[in-house]
Amino acid sequence: MRIDKYLWCVRYYKTRNMVTEACKKNHVTVNGQIAKPSKEVFPTDKITFRKDQITQIITVLDIPENRVGAKLVDVYRKNETPAEAYEHLELLKLSKEHYRKNGTGRPTKKDRRDIDDYGNEIHSDEE
Repeated sequence: MRIDKYLWCVRYYKTRNMVTEACKKNHVTVNGQIAKPSKEVFPTDKITFRKDQITQIITVLDIPENRVGAKLVDVYRKNETPAEAYEHLELLKLSKEHYRKNGTGRPTKKDRRDIDDYGNEIHSDEE
């Protein structure tokens, strides 16, 4: 089965076009080699790809006939992505929420002054 179809079938990407674009940008490797969208994958192949700021590592266990339901995905692949990668993603999400909520608009004068004060504290600590 083609790599683009496989990654779509096991629900890592929403469309095959998204997988094709990732392959063209050299984000997908099979057994350590950069993969084109038409690269064939077989059981025991190790696929590495970058998605959502995480380098995913999966091993092909079996080839599905068609796109499978979310509950059946584990039959066809083994996820070997380290847990630290997911923890790092959670920290990124929390850090983004810490600064400003989405949709709150431009910083107010008070926000700007707080930011300036914070920057001044850092520079005074360095001296």
